[in-house]
Parts: sequence; structure tokens; C-alpha cells
Amino acid sequence: MAELYSWLVSFFVLIALLIVIVYQLMCLADLEFDYINPYDSSSRINRVILPEFITQGVLCLFYLVTGHWFMSLLSVPYLYYNVRQYLQRKHLVDVTEIFNLLHWEKKQRLFKLFYLIFLLFLTIFWMILTALDDHN
Repeated sequence: MAELYSWLVSFFVLIALLIVIVYQLMCLADLEFDYINPYDSSSRINRVILPEFITQGVLCLFYLVTGHWFMSLLSVPYLYYNVRQYLQRKHLVDVTEIFNLLHWEKKQRLFKLFYLIFLLFLTIFWMILTALDDHN
């Protein structure tokens, strides 16, 4: 039963990460269609980037602690990318360069979105499998 709860926790953490990524994409789309100015868009995105990085790191550590080695291994490239971005100081969106990098920023977040959706489907699969095993 504890394993099922661990999958539920990872499911909700992944949902939270997906919400953060979709929020960032919405801010970029609003900027692209000129509904919001660059300063507001970059400040809204920058406000949620560090919590996204921390949440993803905690999720990877959570997979390690609970013994879900395969999921932890799948989370490592995303964690490595986030740590590399942070250490190179490229994790924040620059208000003066946001229009020049808009296509790249959207592509980057779409890749993160699809990667997290893939992890979410795997989590759902393992959660259902664990629930069926606990039932028998």
C-alpha cells in the first residue's frame, strides 16, 4: 500500500510540474500575440523557474528514496539539464532578449512538457500495476 501512495505522490508532483510548464507556455504565447509586455512576461516566467527546478530535483530524489530506480534514471537527464542551465546562469528569461529567443524558449518548454507527459504516463502505468498487485 505504501508503494501505491508513493506513486500517487509522484503523480501529483508531476501534475504540478506540468501546470508550471503550461503556465510558462501561456506567458510566452501571450507575449507572442502581444497581450502582455515583455517585462511582465519575463517576470512571471522567472518567478516560477526556480520552484520548477527544485520540485523536479525533489521528485528525482523521491524516486531514489522510494526505490523506483527506472523512474529516477529517466528523471536524471531533465535534472541534469536544469542544473546545467542554473550553473551557467541561463535559467532566467532576459527581458531585453525575450523577443529574439521567443521561438527557442517555446521549443524548450514544449520539449519539457512532452517529457513530463511521458513520465506522467509511466507513473500512471506503474500506479495501476501496483494497485492491481495490491488487490491480488
